[in-house]
Amino acid sequence: MKGHADLRMQSTGRIAAISVGVGIAVLGLKMIAWLITGSVALYSDALESIVNVAGSVAALAAIAYSARPADANHPYGHHKAEYLSVVLEGVLIIIAALSILREAYFSFLDPRMLEAPVEGLLVNALASAINGAWCWFLITEGRKRRSPALVADGRHLLTDVFTSIGVLAGLILAVATGIPWLDPLLAALVAVNILWSGWRLIRESLGGLMDEAVPAQMLDEIRSIISANAEGAIEAHDVRTRNAGRAMFVDFHLVVPGTMAVSESHAICDRIEKALKTEVPDAMITIHVEPEDKAKHQGVVVV
Repeated sequence: MKGHADLRMQSTGRIAAISVGVGIAVLGLKMIAWLITGSVALYSDALESIVNVAGSVAALAAIAYSARPADANHPYGHHKAEYLSVVLEGVLIIIAALSILREAYFSFLDPRMLEAPVEGLLVNALASAINGAWCWFLITEGRKRRSPALVADGRHLLTDVFTSIGVLAGLILAVATGIPWLDPLLAALVAVNILWSGWRLIRESLGGLMDEAVPAQMLDEIRSIISANAEGAIEAHDVRTRNAGRAMFVDFHLVVPGTMAVSESHAICDRIEKALKTEVPDAMITIHVEPEDKAKHQGVVVV
């Protein structure tokens, strides 16, 4: 089980490293599009890609650090390091948005028509297509591997894709109508959208740092697994959960008959733990065994 988790961790790190390369390639294309057209909206799109690259680098570093085994100073592991990279990415997004708003303000005061718009828009569209495919892969793999850093990176890229689509549509409208101030207006709208994205990332990562419980659906599934694999016990109560990056912590009290041998109760605990780890390989499980007079007759009732 541990070897499987290590291999999965290594592949997660490789995905994060590839994400940095993809981010740099997309940034290069968007910078070319901006230089071709001189569009402040395309400049804002390119600036967000700089944040994407910085966020990918932060995610790579956090994933590598979170893979460190538990030690004397961190007996529960280093899993929460991924949340720190998400907070950093959120802060970078907000800084980028403020920079875009500044550029949009000055461009609005002195608007100008775009140069060579078709070529620039095609280059930007290519960059957006690459981003779209990669963000779908990151979100899918991040959820599968329970990696907050990969999911956050993918969701940020998804926001970038929607932003780019809006910018492309708006710039086509600006060229078609001959209204130059549509360009800085689009840039300002991009900045507002980026600010919202940054706030959501920070909010979700803070939830992880504050030890929020797993979603209700996952908790119900955990209760069902405990109940289905606790034959011989009387009940399980006070089931508590929390997420820490890829790891999930589960602890509960297992009530057994007072006459049951320690070895028998231990076998029940092993069976439950194995079943939970099959569903959530990175789960950290703590079971407190109690005699039948401690039963509460609530929580997960074992029949």
